[in-house]
Formats: sequence, C-alpha cells, structure tokens
Amino acid sequence: MGLLSGCATPGTQSVNAAPTIPAAGEPVRLTYWAWLKDFQNVADVWNASNPNIQVDVVWIPGGNAGGYQKLYSALAAGGGPDLAQVELRSIPEFMLVNGLVDLNRYGAKEHEHLYDPTLWKQVSYTGGVYGIPQDAGPMGMFYQPAILDKVGGSAPKTWDEWAALAAELRSVDSYLDCFPISDASPFASFAGQAGAQWLRPEEDGWVINMTDDATLNTARFFDKAIDDDLVTTAYGAFSPGWFAAAGKGGIASTVTGSWGDALVQGVSGSEGKWRVAPMPTWGDTGFGSSYLGGSTAAVLANSKHPKEALEFAVWLTTSKEGIDAEIKHSGIGWSPNPDFIGTDRQQPSAFFGGQRYNEEVFVPAAQQQNPDWSWWPVTQQSFNILSDGFRKKAFGTSLVDSIAASEQQIITVFKNKGLSIRKETA
Repeated sequence: MGLLSGCATPGTQSVNAAPTIPAAGEPVRLTYWAWLKDFQNVADVWNASNPNIQVDVVWIPGGNAGGYQKLYSALAAGGGPDLAQVELRSIPEFMLVNGLVDLNRYGAKEHEHLYDPTLWKQVSYTGGVYGIPQDAGPMGMFYQPAILDKVGGSAPKTWDEWAALAAELRSVDSYLDCFPISDASPFASFAGQAGAQWLRPEEDGWVINMTDDATLNTARFFDKAIDDDLVTTAYGAFSPGWFAAAGKGGIASTVTGSWGDALVQGVSGSEGKWRVAPMPTWGDTGFGSSYLGGSTAAVLANSKHPKEALEFAVWLTTSKEGIDAEIKHSGIGWSPNPDFIGTDRQQPSAFFGGQRYNEEVFVPAAQQQNPDWSWWPVTQQSFNILSDGFRKKAFGTSLVDSIAASEQQIITVFKNKGLSIRKETA
C-alpha cells in the first residue's frame, strides 16, 4: 500500500465544479492563493510564455495563521481560488471537507515520475492525487564550528554523540540546541526519523500507534536531555530569544529543515561562522534524515479550470524556470524534483564558508526519509493536543506520559468526527 493510498477516509469524496470554457480569444485566468512572498513575480515568468493561461496571485497569511480559514470560508461559500498553497500535512483536512480536486482525473499520474517518491505518496489518497508537491524540508544540522571547538567537538553523527557534545558545551555556558515544548512538530520529525508511523491508513479506517518503541525511545531521549539541562526549553528555533542566544554563542546549533538556511542568516554578524552537517541518526535503527515542513500546490474543488491549474502546478514544481523563480523571488523550500535542486543551490555558499551544503547534505537527506509516515485528517488538532501535553513538562509531566495521554485524546477526536480509528495492538 502506498503511504496514504488505499485509505477510504470516511466522509471524503471528490466534488468538483464543472470546468468552464472561456470565450473565444480570451485567456484562462487562474487565481493562486499563497503565503509565499513576491509570488506574483514567479507567476509572471509563466505568464510571459503562456498567453492562453494567465495566473494571478493573492497573498494570504500562512496556513494556520489565518490562510486556511480564508480558504475554508471561500469553499463553504462556493468560491475560492483555482489553486492554493496547502501544507502536506493539511491535505487530509481539506479532503475531509471535500475541498480538493482529484488531479488524477486530469492526468496527474503522468507526471509522478518527476517527483520525489516520498513526497508523491504524501499527496496520494484513495487512489487519487490531491495536491502537487511544491516544496519540502529535508533535515540537517546547522552549527557554529567555533563554539564546538571550545570543547574540541565536531558535528555529531548520532544522537548519542549529540547528547555527549551537549553535555560538554554546558561547561562553556552554551546549549547545543533548544527543545520547544510548545511545538510538537520537531519531535514528530525526530520520531519519524526513528521509524515511527503514528497513523496508518487501511481500507476500513485508520490505525493509530503513538506508543511504539520508536516514539517512546525518542521521548525518553529528550526527556533525559531536558532533565539533564542539555537543551533549553526557554524558546524555539528562530524565535527572538533564539536569535539573541545564537548571536552571543549561547546556542551552537539547530537541527531543522533545509529552509533553515535563510533563517540562520538572520543571526547578527554570523556570515562565514555557520556550517551544515547531516542530521544525527539513531544509530543502527531508523533513517538518515526526516522532513520538517513542506507544502503543495493544490487545486480547490470550486476551480473552473482544473486541467489548466494542474498544468501550471507541474511547471511550477518541476521546470528549471519555475524552480529557479521560486527560489529567487520567494525563498521556496527544497525542490520536489529530485533531478533539479535549483541553479543557485548548486553553488558554494559564502555565508556557510564556501560549503556546497545543498549538494553535500540535503540531496542525500531527501533520499533518506521514512517512507511510511502518514498525515491524517485531524493533524493540526492532534499537534495542538500533543503540544499542550508537552507544555506540562515544565511542571514535571514526562514527554512519555504526555504522548500516551495525547494518543487517547486524538482517538476521541477521530471518533467525534465520525472517523473510524482503532489502536494498534501487538
């Protein structure tokens, strides 16, 4: 079974408006709602070469910061754009309200070979394709060698080496990293790297297992790291507190998605002081990397021009012109096309000391993913529940205990929405 294919998500079906044929001589006009900056400049590259299909971009706030609510409201009113930026993990939630077009109806399968197989699986449900992968976030470790040098350290290859280095760095009043107890997303990536598969789609519904060995061992590892003061929980990566600490040598590194390269460059006076290494691994188990973040170009159910919208989405995400324009104008994340990472990303980086880190670190990382990780129809609510549980770490509740409690709450959410779910038994 594919990662998400084969799951008959209850209450989900593909309901699409009838395609509209424009008047003779008039171009098809597509609208694309996205939170990427300056994205009209990207669309204009397409517009210049495709006079019969023109794309107009409307900026919306990022996903859960308000953008999704605008999309849900527009769908409910029978309107909305032709395309929208939808995160990979949010695709099932839009399917739950019949908000997306099954693009296999318009030939999406013909383009599957152009995409990273792991990403393609994450948009594939019930035999259909409900979004075109637009970008992803293979994970690596961004670090400051000068801080590690204070204790004679180097970039750790395993999480055990990471813990040993973190302990040494406390002697020079530096943290190796932070652990955000208010955001469970990074933890999910770490657990996924260890081999976790929290939700599994089956023909009769969903199977949940958030208390498997991979997840609980990951939780025990970070419980100990927090208890031993190896990480700070005072802030998350790329928050104001993080930038201040990183600039003063109080934070030595961060394990995050490839898109972190642009954010690291916001650390004051740090050009040439950072390098990139592969994500630490769990030793002999799990995978070489994981994903944090990633979005799609999804065609919404009320689109009058789904075929043309698919054509634009494929160009945007696989062509040299589209990928280069996205990187130049919008700082898009990792390319979903394994054959072209972007012209700029093939060059050495002055900020990272001349390192060709995209080719050295993130090309292999993108090929070392957990192929069995699935997103599910109540992903955001699940993460809210898990994050609420993690916050209790500050009051003595372990991550291990909060995960077990969160799993029970998530099962209740599924059932309250009329979705079939059962707990996996040994």
